[in-house]
Amino acid sequence: MILKLYSYSNKQLKLAQLWNLKSSKILQILLVGQCTIRGQLALRFDNLPEVPLSEVEPAKNIVKRFSTGAASFGSLSKEAHETFALAMNRVGGLSNSGEGGEDPDRYIPEPSGDSKCSAIKQIASGRFGVTIDYIASARVLQIKMAQGAKPGEGGELPGWKVTEKIAEIRYSIPGVGLISPPPHHDIYSIEDLSQLIFDLKHANPHAIVSVKLVSEVGVGVVAVGVAKGKANYITISGHDGGTGAARWTGIKHAGCPWELGIAETHQTLLLNGLREKIILETDGQIRTGLDVVKAFLLGADRIAMTTAPLISVGCIMMRKCHLNTCPVGIATQDPELRKKFEGTPENVINYLFLIAESVRNYMSKLGFRTVEEMVGKSNFLTQIKKNGKSKTLNFDDLVIPAEKLRSARKSHPYVSTNRVDYSSMGTELDRMSLLPQHTNLKQKEKVPTAWPLV
Repeated sequence: MILKLYSYSNKQLKLAQLWNLKSSKILQILLVGQCTIRGQLALRFDNLPEVPLSEVEPAKNIVKRFSTGAASFGSLSKEAHETFALAMNRVGGLSNSGEGGEDPDRYIPEPSGDSKCSAIKQIASGRFGVTIDYIASARVLQIKMAQGAKPGEGGELPGWKVTEKIAEIRYSIPGVGLISPPPHHDIYSIEDLSQLIFDLKHANPHAIVSVKLVSEVGVGVVAVGVAKGKANYITISGHDGGTGAARWTGIKHAGCPWELGIAETHQTLLLNGLREKIILETDGQIRTGLDVVKAFLLGADRIAMTTAPLISVGCIMMRKCHLNTCPVGIATQDPELRKKFEGTPENVINYLFLIAESVRNYMSKLGFRTVEEMVGKSNFLTQIKKNGKSKTLNFDDLVIPAEKLRSARKSHPYVSTNRVDYSSMGTELDRMSLLPQHTNLKQKEKVPTAWPLV
């Protein structure tokens, strides 16, 4: 076989690059514009005057609102999992440990000042690697009630990915498949969930508690119960994100788009006077600045992304995550394949700042100076009606500003979402009442103390 070598001119290379860019945009339109709810929504630039880009919130602040999704150490290789943690800790974002524990060596900061410790520690069923040290090292403790890709099913790690190290951290046996129960054995009601939140806040008074819910019809009512249970943070997970280890029966025809869930949750919390107490996050194939902007406008305070950051460190979407044969060393525990991992924290950081700069450009055109100003401003979205099918859709309830719903009920005015209640449900009072008297208690002396009841 004779190989022909061609030399391309600069003009030809530029044309090829333009063609690739055009193909990429066409693919984006097909995958997002025609297949998702957010693709049927356009931005409205006529509500506010444009502001100079220099006056818009800097990208270094916007990236702090980003998180990586819950991909466990076990589903991901050691190198990939630590890369995410390093990247997010450097920019001030949050990395998620997933349901699988974490190596205790990562709790100790590196001599350089870097940290491999995941900020969000997922609890889920509590049977995989959840120790008191694991809980104490968290900034956010996440209770996974369900996940978007396979609601109703628990997490699963095939036996061939359970190495000796994974088994040690998860307190299991090498080679044995690990499946968490779909109906969590300790949560049968909102009262059980409230008790778990209470216990976690006492186990780590410095962490806030997050609850991960699946986007579905009625999730807003569930979120209200979670907020009344004194959670501080709620994640609404969309149906099209999730794990490569999920079964087809769990991935296909399950869950709902995150756009429906985040809008309903924001509106319902606001109607019940609880929105200012909760940080709202959403996830599910959010990859572009436009996706992020639409999520903010529908009510999200934070954005979680996994697939796109994985692609930034080398993922080529082979769909082999569950087979332990990932050729780029990301979703495998095979020592030889792990050597092929070439991703760096800088790859993830560059991607996050690319998204943040894109968000800033949209904010400038929309007339917002800070992300806080744009959260929940769904009146900046309008429905696109291009063809016969899209004309039959009605998204009026999705894009109605929640403030209008609240004012219609003559409720109290909306309070900015940055006022988050970090109450520890009694632990603050415990510290106030007991710690100052620690010396007296050690000496077994009487401690006369009076506290006003508010």
